[in-house]
Amino acid sequence: MLSQIRAFDFRGALDRSRASLGRSRAALARWRTGRLWRWGCVVVAGLLGGWLGLALGGQVVTPIGPADVTFSLSPQWHGETVVDVAPLGQLAFDTHTAPLRIEAAITEIRSSAAQEMFTDPEAIDRMAAGIGADLTSGVTALVLRSLLAATLGAALMGLLLFRNAWRALASAATSVVVLAGIGGVAALTFNPSAIVQPRFTGLIGEAPAVVGSVDDVVGRFTEYQEQLAGLVGNVAMIYQATSSLPTYEEDESVIRVLHVSDIQLNPASWSIIGTLREQYGADVIVDSGDLTERGSAAEDVFADEIGKLDVPYVWVRGQHDSVGTQRAVEAQPNAVVLDGDTEEVGGLTFFGAGDPRFVPDATRLNPDEADVRELGEKQAASVEGGDTDVDVAVLHTQTQARPFDGVVPLALAGNEHTRSTELTQEGTRFLVQGSTGGAGLSGLDHGTDRPTPYQASVLYFDAETGRLQARDDIDLGGVGLTSAQVERHIEEDPDRVVGEEEETEEEEATP
Repeated sequence: MLSQIRAFDFRGALDRSRASLGRSRAALARWRTGRLWRWGCVVVAGLLGGWLGLALGGQVVTPIGPADVTFSLSPQWHGETVVDVAPLGQLAFDTHTAPLRIEAAITEIRSSAAQEMFTDPEAIDRMAAGIGADLTSGVTALVLRSLLAATLGAALMGLLLFRNAWRALASAATSVVVLAGIGGVAALTFNPSAIVQPRFTGLIGEAPAVVGSVDDVVGRFTEYQEQLAGLVGNVAMIYQATSSLPTYEEDESVIRVLHVSDIQLNPASWSIIGTLREQYGADVIVDSGDLTERGSAAEDVFADEIGKLDVPYVWVRGQHDSVGTQRAVEAQPNAVVLDGDTEEVGGLTFFGAGDPRFVPDATRLNPDEADVRELGEKQAASVEGGDTDVDVAVLHTQTQARPFDGVVPLALAGNEHTRSTELTQEGTRFLVQGSTGGAGLSGLDHGTDRPTPYQASVLYFDAETGRLQARDDIDLGGVGLTSAQVERHIEEDPDRVVGEEEETEEEEATP
Protein backbone atom coordinates (compact mmCIF):
# COMPACT_ATOMS: atom_id res chain seq x y z
CA MET A 1 0.00 0.00 0.00
CA LEU A 2 2.76 2.40 0.95
CA SER A 3 4.57 1.70 -2.31
CA GLN A 4 1.40 2.43 -4.28
CA ILE A 5 0.92 5.79 -2.51
CA ARG A 6 4.54 6.76 -3.16
CA ALA A 7 4.22 5.81 -6.84
CA PHE A 8 1.01 7.80 -7.08
CA ASP A 9 2.57 10.93 -5.57
CA PHE A 10 5.56 10.72 -7.89
CA ARG A 11 3.40 10.62 -10.98
CA GLY A 12 1.36 13.62 -9.84
CA ALA A 13 4.44 15.66 -9.15
CA LEU A 14 5.79 14.76 -12.54
CA ASP A 15 2.57 15.80 -14.24
CA ARG A 16 2.47 19.05 -12.31
CA SER A 17 6.06 19.75 -13.26
CA ARG A 18 5.32 19.10 -16.88
CA ALA A 19 2.33 21.42 -16.75
CA SER A 20 4.35 24.10 -15.03
CA LEU A 21 7.12 23.77 -17.61
CA GLY A 22 4.59 24.11 -20.39
CA ARG A 23 3.17 27.24 -18.81
CA SER A 24 6.70 28.63 -18.39
CA ARG A 25 7.48 27.97 -22.02
CA ALA A 26 4.27 29.67 -23.09
CA ALA A 27 5.01 32.58 -20.81
CA LEU A 28 8.56 32.84 -22.19
CA ALA A 29 7.19 32.79 -25.73
CA ARG A 30 4.66 35.46 -24.84
CA TRP A 31 7.43 37.49 -23.17
CA ARG A 32 9.65 37.19 -26.18
CA THR A 33 6.84 38.13 -28.51
CA GLY A 34 5.95 41.07 -26.32
CA ARG A 35 9.58 42.18 -26.13
CA LEU A 36 9.99 41.98 -29.88
CA TRP A 37 6.78 43.92 -30.29
CA ARG A 38 7.94 46.56 -27.85
CA TRP A 39 11.31 46.89 -29.58
CA GLY A 40 9.54 47.04 -32.91
CA CYS A 41 7.40 49.85 -31.55
CA VAL A 42 10.55 51.60 -30.31
CA VAL A 43 12.09 51.39 -33.80
CA VAL A 44 8.90 52.61 -35.46
CA ALA A 45 8.66 55.44 -32.96
CA GLY A 46 12.29 56.35 -33.70
CA LEU A 47 11.71 56.40 -37.47
CA LEU A 48 8.42 58.26 -37.27
CA GLY A 49 9.67 60.73 -34.69
CA GLY A 50 12.90 61.29 -36.63
CA TRP A 51 10.96 61.98 -39.83
CA LEU A 52 8.70 64.47 -38.05
CA GLY A 53 11.74 66.10 -36.47
CA LEU A 54 13.41 66.49 -39.87
CA ALA A 55 10.22 67.88 -41.39
CA LEU A 56 9.89 70.48 -38.64
CA GLY A 57 13.49 71.37 -37.87
CA GLY A 58 15.78 69.98 -40.57
CA GLN A 59 16.45 73.32 -42.26
CA VAL A 60 19.11 75.99 -41.97
CA VAL A 61 19.47 79.39 -43.61
CA THR A 62 23.01 80.18 -44.74
CA PRO A 63 24.34 83.36 -46.41
CA ILE A 64 26.15 82.46 -49.64
CA GLY A 65 27.44 85.46 -51.53
CA PRO A 66 24.68 88.09 -51.75
CA ALA A 67 21.88 85.55 -51.15
CA ASP A 68 20.37 83.74 -48.18
CA VAL A 69 19.97 80.06 -49.07
CA THR A 70 17.77 77.60 -47.17
CA PHE A 71 19.10 74.02 -47.04
CA SER A 72 16.83 71.17 -45.96
CA LEU A 73 16.90 67.37 -45.58
CA SER A 74 13.94 65.06 -45.84
CA PRO A 75 13.46 61.29 -46.38
CA GLN A 76 12.40 60.23 -49.86
CA TRP A 77 12.43 56.85 -51.62
CA HIS A 78 14.27 58.31 -54.61
CA GLY A 79 17.46 60.13 -53.60
CA GLU A 80 18.04 63.47 -55.32
CA THR A 81 19.28 67.03 -54.92
CA VAL A 82 16.81 69.79 -55.76
CA VAL A 83 17.54 73.46 -56.43
CA ASP A 84 14.42 75.59 -56.05
CA VAL A 85 14.48 78.74 -58.19
CA ALA A 86 11.16 80.31 -57.28
CA PRO A 87 9.03 81.38 -59.08
CA LEU A 88 10.58 79.82 -62.18
CA GLY A 89 10.56 76.22 -60.99
CA GLN A 90 13.02 73.55 -59.91
CA LEU A 91 16.14 71.76 -61.08
CA ALA A 92 16.54 68.17 -59.84
CA PHE A 93 19.74 66.11 -59.99
CA ASP A 94 20.20 62.36 -59.35
CA THR A 95 23.27 62.91 -57.21
CA HIS A 96 22.97 59.89 -54.86
CA THR A 97 21.02 56.66 -54.33
CA ALA A 98 20.27 56.94 -50.59
CA PRO A 99 16.58 57.62 -49.73
CA LEU A 100 17.24 61.25 -48.90
CA ARG A 101 16.18 64.50 -50.55
CA ILE A 102 18.55 67.48 -50.30
CA GLU A 103 16.98 70.80 -51.21
CA ALA A 104 18.46 74.26 -51.63
CA ALA A 105 16.27 77.31 -52.14
CA ILE A 106 17.24 80.97 -52.52
CA THR A 107 14.98 82.68 -50.00
CA GLU A 108 16.29 86.23 -50.17
CA ILE A 109 18.73 88.40 -52.10
CA ARG A 110 20.41 90.90 -49.79
CA SER A 111 20.28 94.14 -51.79
CA SER A 112 23.20 95.75 -50.00
CA ALA A 113 25.52 92.82 -50.75
CA ALA A 114 24.29 92.57 -54.36
CA GLN A 115 24.83 96.29 -54.91
CA GLU A 116 28.33 96.07 -53.47
CA MET A 117 29.11 93.15 -55.79
CA PHE A 118 28.05 95.07 -58.89
CA THR A 119 29.82 98.30 -57.96
CA ASP A 120 33.05 96.93 -56.55
CA PRO A 121 34.90 94.19 -58.51
CA GLU A 122 37.01 93.44 -55.42
CA ALA A 123 33.79 92.51 -53.63
CA ILE A 124 33.21 89.86 -56.31
CA ASP A 125 36.65 88.42 -55.55
CA ARG A 126 35.97 88.41 -51.80
CA MET A 127 32.60 86.73 -52.27
CA ALA A 128 34.00 84.18 -54.72
CA ALA A 129 36.77 83.32 -52.28
CA GLY A 130 34.30 82.90 -49.44
CA ILE A 131 31.58 80.93 -51.20
CA GLY A 132 33.33 77.59 -50.60
CA ALA A 133 33.62 78.30 -46.89
CA ASP A 134 30.00 79.52 -46.75
CA LEU A 135 28.78 76.36 -48.49
CA THR A 136 30.81 74.08 -46.20
CA SER A 137 29.53 75.94 -43.16
CA GLY A 138 25.94 75.66 -44.37
CA VAL A 139 26.13 71.94 -45.09
CA THR A 140 27.82 71.26 -41.74
CA ALA A 141 25.14 73.24 -39.92
CA LEU A 142 22.45 71.36 -41.87
CA VAL A 143 23.86 67.94 -40.87
CA LEU A 144 24.16 68.87 -37.20
CA ARG A 145 20.75 70.49 -37.05
CA SER A 146 19.14 67.55 -38.86
CA LEU A 147 20.68 65.06 -36.41
CA LEU A 148 19.49 67.17 -33.48
CA ALA A 149 15.98 67.63 -34.91
CA ALA A 150 15.62 63.92 -35.71
CA THR A 151 16.91 62.92 -32.25
CA LEU A 152 14.54 65.23 -30.40
CA GLY A 153 11.61 64.20 -32.58
CA ALA A 154 12.26 60.51 -31.94
CA ALA A 155 12.73 61.03 -28.19
CA LEU A 156 9.48 62.98 -27.89
CA MET A 157 7.63 60.34 -29.87
CA GLY A 158 9.03 57.62 -27.58
CA LEU A 159 7.94 59.49 -24.44
CA LEU A 160 4.48 60.09 -25.90
CA LEU A 161 3.92 56.42 -26.80
CA PHE A 162 5.68 54.56 -23.98
CA ARG A 163 6.00 57.09 -21.14
CA ASN A 164 9.32 55.47 -20.42
CA ALA A 165 12.64 57.33 -20.49
CA TRP A 166 14.71 54.29 -21.54
CA ARG A 167 12.44 53.51 -24.46
CA ALA A 168 12.44 57.18 -25.48
CA LEU A 169 16.25 57.13 -25.50
CA ALA A 170 16.18 53.93 -27.53
CA SER A 171 13.89 55.61 -30.08
CA ALA A 172 16.28 58.57 -30.28
CA ALA A 173 19.27 56.26 -30.77
CA THR A 174 17.42 54.41 -33.53
CA SER A 175 16.79 57.68 -35.35
CA VAL A 176 20.44 58.75 -35.10
CA VAL A 177 21.75 55.39 -36.35
CA VAL A 178 19.35 55.28 -39.31
CA LEU A 179 19.97 58.89 -40.34
CA ALA A 180 23.76 58.50 -40.04
CA GLY A 181 23.60 55.32 -42.13
CA ILE A 182 21.54 57.00 -44.84
CA GLY A 183 23.94 59.96 -44.87
CA GLY A 184 26.89 57.60 -45.24
CA VAL A 185 25.27 55.84 -48.20
CA ALA A 186 24.53 59.23 -49.79
CA ALA A 187 28.18 60.26 -49.39
CA LEU A 188 29.48 56.96 -50.81
CA THR A 189 27.15 57.06 -53.84
CA PHE A 190 27.49 60.79 -54.56
CA ASN A 191 27.83 61.39 -58.31
CA PRO A 192 29.12 64.90 -59.25
CA SER A 193 28.56 64.28 -62.98
CA ALA A 194 24.79 64.30 -62.36
CA ILE A 195 25.00 68.11 -62.32
CA VAL A 196 25.15 68.19 -66.13
CA GLN A 197 21.91 66.16 -66.44
CA PRO A 198 19.22 68.14 -64.62
CA ARG A 199 15.47 67.59 -64.74
CA PHE A 200 13.47 70.78 -65.22
CA THR A 201 10.03 71.42 -63.72
CA GLY A 202 7.87 74.53 -63.61
CA LEU A 203 8.29 77.48 -65.95
CA ILE A 204 11.94 76.62 -66.65
CA GLY A 205 10.83 73.22 -67.94
CA GLU A 206 10.77 74.77 -71.41
CA ALA A 207 14.32 76.10 -71.12
CA PRO A 208 16.08 73.10 -72.72
CA ALA A 209 13.78 73.25 -75.71
CA VAL A 210 14.60 76.93 -76.18
CA VAL A 211 18.35 77.08 -75.56
CA GLY A 212 19.33 73.40 -75.60
CA SER A 213 21.40 71.54 -73.07
CA VAL A 214 24.63 72.87 -71.60
CA ASP A 215 26.65 70.50 -73.77
CA ASP A 216 24.81 71.70 -76.89
CA VAL A 217 25.41 75.36 -76.06
CA VAL A 218 29.12 74.78 -75.45
CA GLY A 219 29.36 72.70 -78.61
CA ARG A 220 27.65 75.34 -80.72
CA PHE A 221 29.87 78.10 -79.36
CA THR A 222 32.99 76.04 -80.06
CA GLU A 223 31.76 75.46 -83.60
CA TYR A 224 31.08 79.19 -83.92
CA GLN A 225 34.66 80.01 -82.90
CA GLU A 226 36.05 77.55 -85.43
CA GLN A 227 33.84 78.97 -88.19
CA LEU A 228 35.04 82.51 -87.45
CA ALA A 229 38.67 81.43 -87.49
CA GLY A 230 38.22 79.45 -90.70
CA LEU A 231 36.34 82.28 -92.36
CA VAL A 232 38.93 84.95 -91.66
CA GLY A 233 41.73 82.58 -92.67
CA ASN A 234 40.10 81.73 -96.00
CA VAL A 235 39.34 85.35 -96.83
CA ALA A 236 42.89 86.38 -96.00
CA MET A 237 44.24 83.61 -98.23
CA ILE A 238 42.00 84.65 -101.12
CA TYR A 239 43.03 88.26 -100.65
CA GLN A 240 46.72 87.51 -100.65
CA ALA A 241 46.40 85.28 -103.71
CA THR A 242 44.40 87.77 -105.82
CA SER A 243 45.75 91.13 -104.65
CA SER A 244 47.98 93.04 -107.03
CA LEU A 245 49.30 95.11 -104.13
CA PRO A 246 52.58 94.32 -102.36
CA THR A 247 52.38 90.94 -100.65
CA TYR A 248 55.00 91.69 -97.98
CA GLU A 249 56.37 88.21 -98.12
CA GLU A 250 58.44 87.06 -95.19
CA ASP A 251 61.81 88.79 -95.23
CA GLU A 252 63.92 90.86 -92.93
CA SER A 253 62.79 94.16 -94.46
CA VAL A 254 59.21 94.01 -93.14
CA ILE A 255 57.91 93.77 -89.57
CA ARG A 256 54.32 92.58 -89.21
CA VAL A 257 52.30 93.74 -86.21
CA LEU A 258 48.78 92.49 -85.45
CA HIS A 259 46.81 95.24 -83.68
CA VAL A 260 43.86 94.12 -81.53
CA SER A 261 41.81 95.84 -78.85
CA ASP A 262 38.75 95.61 -76.57
CA ILE A 263 38.48 91.83 -76.45
CA GLN A 264 36.44 92.21 -73.25
CA LEU A 265 36.32 88.57 -72.19
CA ASN A 266 35.02 87.13 -75.47
CA PRO A 267 36.68 83.70 -75.88
CA ALA A 268 35.92 83.65 -79.62
CA SER A 269 38.55 86.37 -80.06
CA TRP A 270 41.43 84.00 -79.38
CA SER A 271 40.55 81.80 -82.37
CA ILE A 272 40.51 84.86 -84.61
CA ILE A 273 43.77 86.24 -83.22
CA GLY A 274 45.50 82.88 -83.49
CA THR A 275 44.41 82.43 -87.11
CA LEU A 276 45.48 85.95 -88.10
CA ARG A 277 48.84 85.51 -86.44
CA GLU A 278 49.51 82.32 -88.40
CA GLN A 279 47.96 83.52 -91.67
CA TYR A 280 49.91 86.76 -91.80
CA GLY A 281 53.04 85.59 -89.99
CA ALA A 282 52.75 88.37 -87.40
CA ASP A 283 55.98 89.12 -85.56
CA VAL A 284 54.30 91.03 -82.72
CA ILE A 285 50.76 91.40 -81.37
CA VAL A 286 49.76 94.75 -79.84
CA ASP A 287 46.69 94.93 -77.59
CA SER A 288 45.51 98.44 -76.68
CA GLY A 289 43.50 97.37 -73.64
CA ASP A 290 40.19 96.22 -72.18
CA LEU A 291 41.06 92.54 -72.11
CA THR A 292 38.40 91.85 -69.45
CA GLU A 293 34.95 93.14 -68.49
CA ARG A 294 35.25 93.84 -64.76
CA GLY A 295 38.89 93.18 -63.96
CA SER A 296 37.98 90.65 -61.26
CA ALA A 297 40.25 87.86 -60.07
CA ALA A 298 37.84 85.32 -61.56
CA GLU A 299 38.66 86.77 -65.01
CA ASP A 300 42.44 86.47 -64.58
CA VAL A 301 42.48 82.99 -66.10
CA PHE A 302 41.36 84.57 -69.40
CA ALA A 303 44.87 86.01 -69.76
CA ASP A 304 46.33 82.50 -69.93
CA GLU A 305 45.38 82.38 -73.63
CA ILE A 306 48.04 85.02 -74.30
CA GLY A 307 50.72 82.52 -73.34
CA LYS A 308 49.54 80.16 -76.09
CA LEU A 309 50.40 82.69 -78.80
CA ASP A 310 53.88 82.14 -80.13
CA VAL A 311 54.96 85.80 -80.47
CA PRO A 312 55.54 88.80 -78.17
CA TYR A 313 52.27 90.27 -76.90
CA VAL A 314 52.51 94.01 -76.15
CA TRP A 315 49.68 95.10 -73.83
CA VAL A 316 48.46 98.22 -72.02
CA ARG A 317 45.75 98.37 -69.35
CA GLY A 318 42.30 99.56 -70.42
CA GLN A 319 39.42 101.07 -68.43
CA HIS A 320 37.95 97.61 -67.78
CA ASP A 321 41.25 96.08 -66.69
CA SER A 322 42.39 96.16 -63.08
CA VAL A 323 45.89 96.10 -61.64
CA GLY A 324 45.16 92.43 -60.94
CA THR A 325 44.46 91.92 -64.65
CA GLN A 326 47.81 93.54 -65.39
CA ARG A 327 49.58 91.11 -63.06
CA ALA A 328 47.80 88.18 -64.77
CA VAL A 329 49.04 89.38 -68.18
CA GLU A 330 52.57 89.97 -66.85
CA ALA A 331 52.61 86.32 -65.71
CA GLN A 332 52.47 85.15 -69.35
CA PRO A 333 55.90 84.25 -70.73
CA ASN A 334 55.47 86.18 -74.01
CA ALA A 335 53.74 89.28 -72.57
CA VAL A 336 55.29 92.74 -72.66
CA VAL A 337 53.25 94.97 -70.34
CA LEU A 338 53.87 98.69 -70.81
CA ASP A 339 52.82 101.11 -68.08
CA GLY A 340 54.77 104.30 -68.71
CA ASP A 341 57.63 102.28 -70.24
CA THR A 342 59.60 102.29 -73.48
CA GLU A 343 60.78 98.96 -74.82
CA GLU A 344 62.06 97.48 -78.07
CA VAL A 345 60.01 94.51 -79.23
CA GLY A 346 60.40 92.69 -82.54
CA GLY A 347 62.60 95.41 -84.05
CA LEU A 348 60.28 98.34 -83.13
CA THR A 349 60.45 100.72 -80.18
CA PHE A 350 57.16 100.97 -78.29
CA PHE A 351 56.00 103.37 -75.60
CA GLY A 352 52.86 102.34 -73.73
CA ALA A 353 50.85 103.36 -70.68
CA GLY A 354 47.76 102.03 -68.98
CA ASP A 355 44.51 103.96 -68.62
CA PRO A 356 44.40 105.61 -65.17
CA ARG A 357 40.67 104.91 -64.88
CA PHE A 358 38.93 101.73 -63.74
CA VAL A 359 35.24 102.07 -64.57
CA PRO A 360 33.85 98.81 -63.08
CA ASP A 361 34.55 100.14 -59.58
CA ALA A 362 31.78 102.67 -58.96
CA THR A 363 33.20 103.43 -55.51
CA ARG A 364 36.47 104.71 -56.98
CA LEU A 365 37.02 108.35 -57.87
CA ASN A 366 38.25 108.12 -61.47
CA PRO A 367 40.11 110.94 -63.26
CA ASP A 368 38.05 113.03 -65.67
CA GLU A 369 38.90 113.65 -69.34
CA ALA A 370 41.01 116.70 -68.52
CA ASP A 371 43.07 114.71 -66.01
CA VAL A 372 43.62 111.92 -68.54
CA ARG A 373 44.75 114.39 -71.19
CA GLU A 374 47.10 116.06 -68.71
CA LEU A 375 48.59 112.66 -67.91
CA GLY A 376 49.05 112.03 -71.64
CA GLU A 377 50.81 115.36 -72.01
CA LYS A 378 53.30 114.45 -69.27
CA GLN A 379 53.93 111.07 -70.84
CA ALA A 380 54.39 112.60 -74.31
CA ALA A 381 56.83 115.13 -72.88
CA SER A 382 58.88 112.34 -71.29
CA VAL A 383 59.00 110.49 -74.62
CA GLU A 384 59.95 113.64 -76.55
CA GLY A 385 62.71 114.45 -74.10
CA GLY A 386 64.00 110.89 -73.91
CA ASP A 387 67.13 109.44 -75.44
CA THR A 388 65.25 106.83 -77.53
CA ASP A 389 63.18 107.50 -80.64
CA VAL A 390 59.81 105.80 -80.27
CA ASP A 391 58.23 104.20 -83.34
CA VAL A 392 54.79 103.42 -81.85
CA ALA A 393 52.88 104.78 -78.85
CA VAL A 394 50.17 102.51 -77.43
CA LEU A 395 47.43 104.03 -75.26
CA HIS A 396 43.89 102.88 -74.57
CA THR A 397 42.01 106.09 -75.43
CA GLN A 398 42.43 108.92 -77.90
CA THR A 399 42.23 111.37 -74.99
CA GLN A 400 45.49 110.02 -73.59
CA ALA A 401 47.01 109.48 -77.04
CA ARG A 402 46.37 112.91 -78.60
CA PRO A 403 49.21 114.69 -76.80
CA PHE A 404 51.62 112.41 -78.74
CA ASP A 405 50.78 114.33 -81.94
CA GLY A 406 54.11 115.29 -83.50
CA VAL A 407 56.02 113.24 -80.93
CA VAL A 408 55.71 109.78 -82.51
CA PRO A 409 54.94 108.72 -86.10
CA LEU A 410 52.18 106.28 -85.05
CA ALA A 411 49.82 106.12 -82.06
CA LEU A 412 47.56 103.11 -81.51
CA ALA A 413 44.43 103.21 -79.33
CA GLY A 414 41.10 101.48 -78.79
CA ASN A 415 38.11 101.95 -76.49
CA GLU A 416 35.65 103.26 -79.11
CA HIS A 417 34.68 99.86 -80.61
CA THR A 418 34.84 101.45 -84.06
CA ARG A 419 37.94 101.65 -86.24
CA SER A 420 39.10 105.08 -87.40
CA THR A 421 42.34 106.67 -88.55
CA GLU A 422 43.72 110.16 -89.04
CA LEU A 423 46.99 111.59 -90.28
CA THR A 424 47.59 114.96 -88.61
CA GLN A 425 49.45 118.01 -89.88
CA GLU A 426 52.23 117.19 -87.42
CA GLY A 427 52.79 113.90 -89.27
CA THR A 428 51.41 111.49 -86.63
CA ARG A 429 49.08 108.69 -87.69
CA PHE A 430 46.39 107.95 -85.08
CA LEU A 431 44.88 104.51 -85.54
CA VAL A 432 41.93 103.59 -83.30
CA GLN A 433 41.13 99.90 -83.45
CA GLY A 434 37.60 98.51 -83.29
CA SER A 435 36.61 95.70 -80.93
CA THR A 436 38.41 92.43 -81.62
CA GLY A 437 35.91 90.90 -79.21
CA GLY A 438 32.82 92.15 -81.03
CA ALA A 439 32.34 94.53 -78.04
CA GLY A 440 32.89 91.65 -75.64
CA LEU A 441 30.33 89.33 -74.10
CA SER A 442 27.64 91.98 -74.58
CA GLY A 443 28.07 91.35 -78.30
CA LEU A 444 26.48 87.94 -77.77
CA ASP A 445 23.19 89.71 -76.99
CA HIS A 446 20.92 89.11 -79.99
CA GLY A 447 18.76 92.03 -78.92
CA THR A 448 21.07 94.52 -80.63
CA ASP A 449 19.92 95.73 -84.06
CA ARG A 450 23.38 95.46 -85.59
CA PRO A 451 25.97 93.15 -83.99
CA THR A 452 29.35 94.75 -83.35
CA PRO A 453 31.88 93.34 -85.85
CA TYR A 454 35.14 91.70 -84.87
CA GLN A 455 37.95 93.98 -86.07
CA ALA A 456 41.73 93.75 -86.20
CA SER A 457 44.52 95.12 -88.37
CA VAL A 458 47.83 93.82 -89.67
CA LEU A 459 50.39 96.64 -89.81
CA TYR A 460 53.45 96.45 -92.07
CA PHE A 461 56.54 98.39 -90.92
CA ASP A 462 59.78 99.07 -92.69
CA ALA A 463 62.35 97.26 -90.57
CA GLU A 464 65.05 99.85 -91.28
CA THR A 465 63.11 103.06 -90.60
CA GLY A 466 60.39 101.71 -88.27
CA ARG A 467 57.77 103.57 -90.33
CA LEU A 468 54.34 102.18 -91.21
CA GLN A 469 54.12 101.26 -94.91
CA ALA A 470 50.66 99.68 -95.17
CA ARG A 471 47.96 97.94 -93.23
CA ASP A 472 45.30 95.30 -93.82
CA ASP A 473 42.04 95.96 -91.96
CA ILE A 474 40.13 92.75 -91.22
CA ASP A 475 36.40 92.83 -90.42
CA LEU A 476 34.22 89.89 -89.44
CA GLY A 477 30.45 90.12 -89.10
CA GLY A 478 29.21 90.06 -85.51
CA VAL A 479 27.21 87.27 -83.90
CA GLY A 480 24.83 85.65 -86.37
CA LEU A 481 26.62 87.08 -89.42
CA THR A 482 29.07 85.31 -91.72
CA SER A 483 30.54 88.23 -93.69
CA ALA A 484 34.25 88.96 -93.80
CA GLN A 485 36.45 91.39 -95.65
CA VAL A 486 40.05 92.50 -95.86
CA GLU A 487 41.02 96.00 -96.99
CA ARG A 488 44.56 97.04 -97.91
CA HIS A 489 45.59 100.64 -97.20
CA ILE A 490 48.90 102.07 -98.43
CA GLU A 491 50.17 104.69 -96.01
CA GLU A 492 50.76 108.07 -97.68
CA ASP A 493 53.78 110.27 -97.18
CA PRO A 494 52.82 112.58 -94.29
CA ASP A 495 54.50 115.52 -96.03
CA ARG A 496 52.12 115.12 -98.96
CA VAL A 497 48.79 114.14 -97.35
CA VAL A 498 47.67 115.77 -94.10
CA GLY A 499 44.45 115.96 -92.11
CA GLU A 500 43.00 112.90 -93.80
CA GLU A 501 40.13 111.45 -91.76
CA GLU A 502 39.82 108.10 -93.50
CA GLU A 503 41.88 106.55 -96.29
CA THR A 504 40.44 105.51 -99.58
CA GLU A 505 39.95 101.78 -99.86
CA GLU A 506 42.55 100.40 -102.26
CA GLU A 507 41.40 96.87 -102.69
CA GLU A 508 39.18 94.47 -100.79
CA ALA A 509 38.25 90.82 -100.79
CA THR A 510 34.78 89.84 -99.67
CA PRO A 511 33.48 86.26 -99.82
